[in-house]
Amino acid sequence: MSQYGFYFDQTRCTGCFTCSVACKDWNDVDAGPANWLPVKPIERGKFPAPHLSYLVLPCFHCEDPPCRTACPADAIAKREEDGIVVVDREKCVGGEECGVRCLKACPWDAPQFGPEDNARMQKCDFCLERREKDQQTICVEACPMFALDAGPIEQLIERYGDVSAADGFKPSERFRPSVTFKPKA
Repeated sequence: MSQYGFYFDQTRCTGCFTCSVACKDWNDVDAGPANWLPVKPIERGKFPAPHLSYLVLPCFHCEDPPCRTACPADAIAKREEDGIVVVDREKCVGGEECGVRCLKACPWDAPQFGPEDNARMQKCDFCLERREKDQQTICVEACPMFALDAGPIEQLIERYGDVSAADGFKPSERFRPSVTFKPKA
């Protein structure tokens, strides 16, 4: 199995949200609280030395996904062939019924719920439809600053290095998120 994952260059990201908007548009995610690719601003310091960086927070398709274990309906699975974590929305019993256990289990808040009553979980699926056509994920394709890349994590680590922490991101040895970074100092 080749585990798929993300690379994020925090030094290039300007917080334009193009990746986030492209993701919502491509996946027909309604305007509202569900956002499969949030971009989080991280502000520290003050004048004369302010610090601002951004962190993208898609599903990191963990090697040991906590959302899968937390789901009471077995609606979350990890694909054998590429390690992509997928949700079967038909099996999902809805956030109100399960108490959004998957969201509470994920340190990065990847599981998302819409505004409708007892909304079913939704999240980044690594653009499976595009990947099956050998196309890049929409967030990578849309990023005007070339701050994102996606693919087999071994190749990303070989190309960019193996850095598991970034400004605002705490790595987890327990869940092993499939991501490598170029952090902003």
